[in-house]
Amino acid sequence: MYYGINIKSIVKVIGILLCIEAVFMLIPVITALVYGESDLIPFLQSAGITAAAGAAMLYLPRGANERIGKREGFLIVSLCWIAISVAGALPFLLNGNVSTFTDAFFEAISGFTTTGVTVLSNLNESTHGILMWRSLMQWMGGMGIILFTVAILPMLNSGGGIQLFSAEMTGIVFDKLGPRISQTAKKLWGLYLVMTIILILLLMAGPMNTFDAICTAFATTSTGGFATKDESLAYWGSAYVDYTVTAFMFLSAVNFAIIYKTIFRNHKELFKDEEFKWFSAIVAIATLLTCWSLYMQYPARDLEEIFRKSLFTIVSGITSTGFAVENFCNWGTAPFVIICACMFFGGCAGSTAGGVKITRLVLLFKNTDNEFYRQVHPTAIKPVRFNGSIVSHNLISKVLAFIVMYILIAALSTMVLSFLDLTLDEAIGITLSAIGNCGFGFGRMNPESNFLMLHPIGKWVMIIDMLIGRLEIFTLLILFSPYFWKK
Repeated sequence: MYYGINIKSIVKVIGILLCIEAVFMLIPVITALVYGESDLIPFLQSAGITAAAGAAMLYLPRGANERIGKREGFLIVSLCWIAISVAGALPFLLNGNVSTFTDAFFEAISGFTTTGVTVLSNLNESTHGILMWRSLMQWMGGMGIILFTVAILPMLNSGGGIQLFSAEMTGIVFDKLGPRISQTAKKLWGLYLVMTIILILLLMAGPMNTFDAICTAFATTSTGGFATKDESLAYWGSAYVDYTVTAFMFLSAVNFAIIYKTIFRNHKELFKDEEFKWFSAIVAIATLLTCWSLYMQYPARDLEEIFRKSLFTIVSGITSTGFAVENFCNWGTAPFVIICACMFFGGCAGSTAGGVKITRLVLLFKNTDNEFYRQVHPTAIKPVRFNGSIVSHNLISKVLAFIVMYILIAALSTMVLSFLDLTLDEAIGITLSAIGNCGFGFGRMNPESNFLMLHPIGKWVMIIDMLIGRLEIFTLLILFSPYFWKK
């Protein structure tokens, strides 16, 4: 015990997660065997090192008390995401895809946090094993590798699972789909898996081969955005692919618990959800505004193409996926502002999307509206309601604190990046992309380029932002608070 924190339970859970990651590394090993490529040995080495590290942590003698409380939950989630990203960087280093640990860690963090920014070039010539690992990292990180562990390990059901679940899941509250937290985790991962399989089959019915369909589906349902081609999805130039991926990016940014309830309990559940209504409205308005801006700039351009690429880009931005079908950096100022706003908004709580989340924005708007009302009627009691229920003042305070912290971190990151020979639009766009786990690049790091040219300090700023964004600020930053370490 240290400061009242159970260190052994933390180390053991990290060990379990590393062992699970080592098992997932065998998938690229099989891929390398199938295609007869040279990265078989680097992946075997990476899996061996990861498994050995995990096993060493599991070998610790059992203690009398292996409870997982709130503080253990925060530490486990934060340290696990760092540990699995360090292990996930090994294949890039051992295979020679990058020359520095910074670049390898950057790629791994970008993968597991489902951000999708990359330092790799010549993806068209990359081995299938590396491309599979990039997509697989995003798929594991999308729903959450800790949530996966909760689903398969009964040992985490006795109190610890709920702490890990709440620390990793996105949003301000979460819906339980069963009496035990493992049942909720299994149902969420089951739905996630089924959606991924359906998308794979749909993409295979189009112009993609089986390998590209699998990798693209992994990156879509996780709202990650790692592509198998340098041109992203523009490589296929297919309206079928664009519309199919758009639909699944949108679905993956909707609360998975609401989707599950809609399918298995009440078919009207989704359309009664207030967050879903706001999310759909924002996507529609942003798409129409982008279409109008592009039409005014290019009146001779095909209207269907303008609509399709506007819809795709807006959905890709607001869902934090980061796929591209065109270099939107050439679209002008108005689309730039709209895309940045979408990256800030993000998707729905309880989804794989990043950003602030629509729930928080709705609560902020409603609370602000109530403040205007109280200016005229100071004695009136008018609570904030969401989906027909009264929202507590404590929850409103937490939402306001989250948004303030989100903006402050984004402003600080933008300032630091602006000192690294980046233009203001590059610094703003890259910051919002990193903390929102989106993956869009701007300026010289546009969808036709990569982030290899970024200064190492800039990469570490983005690494921190990506991790903070995925763990939704408080889970990570609370570790630096003196209140956390007091007994």
